[in-house]
Amino acid sequence: MPPETLLDPDEPAPVAIHVPDGRSPYFLTCDHGGRLLPRRLGDLGIPAFELERHIGWDIGAAGLTRQLAQRLDATAIRQVYSRLVCDCNRPPEAPDFATRISENTHIPGNRDLAPAEVALRREEIWRPYQEAIERLLDDRKAAGRPTLLVAMHSFTPVYKGKARPWHVGLLYNRDRRLADAIRPLLQSAAVPADSGHAEAGRLLVVGDNEPYRLSDETDYTVPVHGEKRGLVSLEIEVRQDLITTPQGQAAWAAFFDRLLREVQGRFVN
Repeated sequence: MPPETLLDPDEPAPVAIHVPDGRSPYFLTCDHGGRLLPRRLGDLGIPAFELERHIGWDIGAAGLTRQLAQRLDATAIRQVYSRLVCDCNRPPEAPDFATRISENTHIPGNRDLAPAEVALRREEIWRPYQEAIERLLDDRKAAGRPTLLVAMHSFTPVYKGKARPWHVGLLYNRDRRLADAIRPLLQSAAVPADSGHAEAGRLLVVGDNEPYRLSDETDYTVPVHGEKRGLVSLEIEVRQDLITTPQGQAAWAAFFDRLLREVQGRFVN
């Protein structure tokens, strides 16, 4: 029998909010920004090092999002539990909501889950995160504040043995306004010189709906919180080796701060 609850009272809440009183029109999300596991789930049957890898979370995304939120004076919301518990950028009915295999790694603790076990993850991890986003966006709307939604993610440089050449990917669904504004700026820019990365100064390789495609079936944040509300919205993916270190995160936060401020006036006064 599954437990009646998933999270014990002394465990962290699934949602972290940064710069709650931010004045920027930008509103940031970080759907895969943590790698905690609820105590009741043990280790999900995988060694600890797997949680350090990209299958456990979006490496570097949390630090980049926090620093970018501070620079922009923008509110950011972050999920703190691992995407292996449940994926907060997926509809609950998605087949990989609580994935049984990530890249080539089998997740024994997600095998043969009873509906009640999936429901616990949805109600105690996924739903509080989505409701917190909804509440913050509702408050902004009620206050007459404009909102530009940017979902911050990162991607592994090598997936199933195949190298990915992009430094940054812009993911969008129906709404391509922010992607179209940012793309030419990215294409004429270089990897930040102060990032400490071996490719610093190299012209950016920009993915257009690469390395993933964004859709209603495979994503949640942009389609539901962005497009269904009529908000200008975009998912930004940064290659993880570029933002693994605090130095890289700081450099890219400064880079995106300049870039997002440059296009902001096209959408809000």
